[in-house]
Parts: sequence; structure tokens; C-alpha cells
Amino acid sequence: MPLTSKLIPPIAFAEARELTAQELAAAPVRTPRPSRLEEPLKIKPSTAADAAESIGLTTVGTLLEHLPRATGEARTIAELMVDEVATVLVEVRSITSRPVRRRGMKPLVEATVSDGTGVMKATFFNQPWLSAQYPPGTRLMLAGKFQGPGRFRVNAHAKTDAVAAVGEDAAQYPATKGISSTQLLALVQAHRAAIHDVTEPLPAALRRSLNLPDRPTALGAAHFGDHEGGRRRLAFDELLLDQIVQLRLRRERRADVHAAPLTDAPTLSRQWRDELLPFTPTGDQRTAMDEVDADLARQRPMQRLLMGEVGSGKTVVALHAMLRAIEHGGQAALMAPTETLAEQHFATIQALVGGWGGFLISAALLTGSTTVARRREILGRLGTGELALVVGTHALIEEPVVFNNLTVAVVDEQHRFGVRQRAALDAKAPPGFVPHLLHMTATPIPRTLRLANFGALDVSTLRELPRGRQPIATHVCSTEAERHRAYERIREELRAGRQAFVVCPLVSESEALNARAATEEFERLRTGEFADFDVVLLHGQMKTADKAAAMERFASGASDVLVATTVIEVGIDVPNATVMVVEDAERYGISQLHQLRGRVGRGEHASLCLLFGPRDSARLKALERNTDGFVLAGIDLELRGEGELTGTRQSGLARFKFARLPEDGDVLEAAFATAEHLLETDPELSRPEHELLHAELVALEAAPVSA
Repeated sequence: MPLTSKLIPPIAFAEARELTAQELAAAPVRTPRPSRLEEPLKIKPSTAADAAESIGLTTVGTLLEHLPRATGEARTIAELMVDEVATVLVEVRSITSRPVRRRGMKPLVEATVSDGTGVMKATFFNQPWLSAQYPPGTRLMLAGKFQGPGRFRVNAHAKTDAVAAVGEDAAQYPATKGISSTQLLALVQAHRAAIHDVTEPLPAALRRSLNLPDRPTALGAAHFGDHEGGRRRLAFDELLLDQIVQLRLRRERRADVHAAPLTDAPTLSRQWRDELLPFTPTGDQRTAMDEVDADLARQRPMQRLLMGEVGSGKTVVALHAMLRAIEHGGQAALMAPTETLAEQHFATIQALVGGWGGFLISAALLTGSTTVARRREILGRLGTGELALVVGTHALIEEPVVFNNLTVAVVDEQHRFGVRQRAALDAKAPPGFVPHLLHMTATPIPRTLRLANFGALDVSTLRELPRGRQPIATHVCSTEAERHRAYERIREELRAGRQAFVVCPLVSESEALNARAATEEFERLRTGEFADFDVVLLHGQMKTADKAAAMERFASGASDVLVATTVIEVGIDVPNATVMVVEDAERYGISQLHQLRGRVGRGEHASLCLLFGPRDSARLKALERNTDGFVLAGIDLELRGEGELTGTRQSGLARFKFARLPEDGDVLEAAFATAEHLLETDPELSRPEHELLHAELVALEAAPVSA
């Protein structure tokens, strides 16, 4: 695949202060003397040295990789939107410290700050000393979340004297208690000559084709000139190495291990799909099934991510894959992260493949709550091959679980399982083989995030909804009058024979959190607004039998209202439910709210989603205006950042030191294309021009993974 200079737009660099781009470019790539980058940082006093070490600054090299944030990235107070995470440059007008009611909490510090466009209160938690450290007149850079009119919760802060020291186009260094941004700037200036020792890993021809400056120039600019342009060049290197690792993992898995090829003509799966499925598959479902069939026919194990819109029928595609294994004499497993979700998947599968003219697919549910006797029976039938399909939680990968011939495995909400857990599932296949793996996620994932997290997977996408799906009107309710009208509207639906969900963020009341709890709301509603109707409760802390009974009452129509926590977020299918109420909706992310909303609109009647929360919330406004999960996923990524969309720590994006996603989406696309090109033309990176890039890759793969 040819590379073009259009992959990344030209990056213009300002002339670096006291160290020009020409001088940096002329610096040798390799130096005979020991690199100054490896020298330990010498900082006085010791408290400052300890503070620097706490943020990872131990050598000259780690210091120079600690990039500033350009002050041009700061927002004004007047521009801030509710729920926006932003940086502001302000001046303190007044500052006070007041006690907090919660036992063990340090006093709360509140500062009235302004920037010429507006005034707001900035809140600092657990830092009572700041009231003396930031007297009126202090200029600050604050990073945090704008929570509404005049309220800003601070996550990070620093004095802006470093800006005044080096001019308008300087930047603020991320600092911590014990070492200031000004001290970090002074350290960087003292060690700037070490930039000469920075190695350029990319061949000159590749850099020219992408219009990239060399790394020493970029690092110098990131500190002393074009901060953003320099950072983007460093981000490219970081993302390129990451994409090479992901693409190599994909190729190595396919080269080193084998799965049983499923090449026989379809029998059971065809009968189920074409004759016995109670509805006609959508075009997207048929396409995904064909893609799965093509994967299963190979000896190379399937590694496919199935993602789609809420209610698009991912389970149907997964079941097709598992039936292909069964009709070849193999076994299939579906692993879900929670018991509730596993139970719902099992109920769905039972409904779809119950009994056909006397033929029954043997299937069982295995979770941590399975009784000892039932567990013993299931394990025995799995070991002999009598049991064809098993649905469960991580209980499926425990050591005593032995399959006779595990051929296809489906992992739902796969980002919630670690690498070791998925490897343990691989080990359940017969010796010398691994199962074909289909990963599912109920959250549409923007391409930027897919490349960064799931680059080693092929992707099938379901956007098309089954026929008959009804529209869902979404409204934000923020006043008591709106709440009163909402309850009346719900009662109208209940009187018409329909059902409603009420979702609360907590199981029980908490002094620490001012939010509605499911248990208390259940008691209040069944004796208050919904006293004339049957109300049931469901939450994750209930006994398995009680949860199943509550769900059965609601699913059968015996109960009118289900008050629950987010255990009903995915996998629940009650076509008669037409109302979804979410209490304290601002506590959830957009994607989670969209999943909750997707529990209604599954039958023949138009449905309603009522979000109780602040009307000025950016995420609630997005839900009110958009019903497309892919659009909402993009908005969610913008508002919340990549780390939260697929789960903190699971996403892996915190490992990026320079890259910012989705902002650097174009850089990631270029890194992906470059990685593909390099591995196609030089798979081992063994050519002389790739020697330094290969060395960086080896160092990256040898580095310990942070917890």
C-alpha cells in the first residue's frame, strides 16, 4: 500500500528558542558517549525530588518526555459547557476553607476566580493548605470539570508564573505538590542540550513521505516552540509502535495456533436460520453471519468483534456461530461478565432453539450460583460431549471445567474480561487447538477507539434494526412539575396494559451520595405513585432465585413496574415494556444511558424514555436529540475521553504518553496505515533502515506493564 504525504497534514514548527530546528536536525542520531537521557535527575531539595519521582520523573529522558500543555488549549469561563472537561486560566478573587460534614474528610477549599469573561467558584477537595498557598491575585491554571452555572470541580492546578516567565507561546507543565510548573520548566531548560541525544527511529524516506519532522526537532518544539505540532509527531511514534504490536499479535495468533476448520455444508444452522427462526434476519445480520462462516471455514482461528446498535440482534449472529460448531460435532460456549447477563442470554437461546419436532439442542447455564449437584452434572456432560452448548460467567474458565471438544467461544462485553481470562478460555479447546472466538460488545465503538483497543480483531457491524422496532421519544425532566407529569404519563401507559422500568444508580441509600436508591424507591413507588399497580425490585445483591423470580414476573407481564439498578442494562428483552425511567441520569455516561433506553421500543407500541436530571447536562441533551448509537458513541468519546468508554484501565489508552484520542484520530489512522505497510514489506523490521525502529519495539515489548 503506497504511503502519501497526505496521511498527516503538514506540521509547521516555530523556531525553537536558543536551539534551532537546524541545529537539532544536524545532531547525530547515535552518539559514541553514554546518552545524557539516561542520567538520573538531580533535584534539590529532596522534597522536590520525591515529588518529581512520584510523577515518574527520575532521569533526564523522562523529564524531557514530560511535555507541557500549551496555554492556547485553555478555555474561557464564558465558553464552558456543562459536563465539559477543560483547562482554564484564571485569577483568584477570594478563597476560603470550610469544614465538610463527612467524617474523615479534610476541609473543602472554594475559590472565586475570574478570567475577564466571567466569574465562577472553583472547588478543591482534600487540600486545605491551598487557602494560604493561593491568596487573592494569584494566577492559576485549573483543569477539571465544569459542573453547571458558576461551578468548576478542580482535578489539577498550578500557578501560571511559568507562562509569564517565558512568554505568550509558552506552556504549563503538569506538576504536583512539592514541585511546581516553574521548577519543571527550569529543569527542562537546564537539560535542553540532551535533546541532541534523542534517537530518530524512522527512516528518512518514511518521514519525508509523511511530512514529519525528525524526533529531536519535534521534542525541542514541544517544549520551546510549536508545542502541539511537536507533540503530534511524538504521538505518531507512540501510536505506530502500538499498531505494530497489535497487528503482529493478530498475525502471530493466526500463524502459531490452529482452530478446527468448519467446512461442512450447513444443516442445523441453515434449518434454524431459514425455516425456524421466528423472524427474518436483517441484511446486516446475514452479512455478519456470512463473515463468521468465512472465518470458521479456516484453520486460522476466528478473531472477530461483533458490535452493533442496541437491539440489532447480536445474539442471533452469535447463536449462528455456535450452531455451526454443534453441527460439526463440536461444543460451543458463551461467556458473559455478570450472572444477570448470562441468565438473559441463556433464556434467549432457549427461546430461539427450544425444541423442533422432538429435536432439542442440549444447553446449560453455569455460573457461580449454580448448585453443587447441578454443577457436577453439567461438568460431567461437558466432559463427555453430551452437552453441546453452555452459557456462563467466568465460572466457565475455572480449572475443573473440562470440555470434550470446545470449537467456538463467544465472549460478550469482552473488554470486561482480562487477557488472562480470554487465554484461559483458549486453553479449554482440545490439545493443539484453540476455539474460534467471537467477541461481542453492546457499545458501538468509534473507529479511533477500535484501532487503539481492538486493532487485532476483524470487525462486523450491525446498524440495521429488525422490522417493527418502534421509535423511542426521550425527554429530560428536571423540575417537580415535570416529574409529576412524568408519573401521570407512566400511569397512562400502565393503564393501557404496558409496562415500565425505573432505574436507580444505587442499591440502597448512602450518606455519601445524594442519589435515589432502588430499594427505597421501590418502597416509595409501590405505596405512592404506582400503588394501583404491581411493582417488583431487581438488583445485583439479591439472591439468584429472587432475581430470577422478579425477572420472570416482569417478563411474563404479571408485574407492571420493575424498579432496578443497571443490572438490566443489557440482555433484557420485554416487548411489552414501553417506558424507561432513569433517576439521577447525569451519573451515567451516554453509552450506558443509550443501552438502558434500548430496553424499551422492542414491541408494537411507541416508547418513552424519561431522564431525570439537570436540563443543561451536555450528555442528557445528546440523548434527547440523538437515537443513533454510533453518533452517541462519538459524542461520548468526546465528552468523557477514551478511558471511560470501554472501562477505566481496560481500555489501555492510559499507556499513551503523548497521544490524545479522539483528538489525534488522524494521527492514529496514519500510524495504522504505516504499520500495515511496514509489516507487509518488512515483517521482521530487519532491514538496516528499520534497525532503530525495531530496537524501540523490542524495548517496548520488554517493558513491564503497569498495573
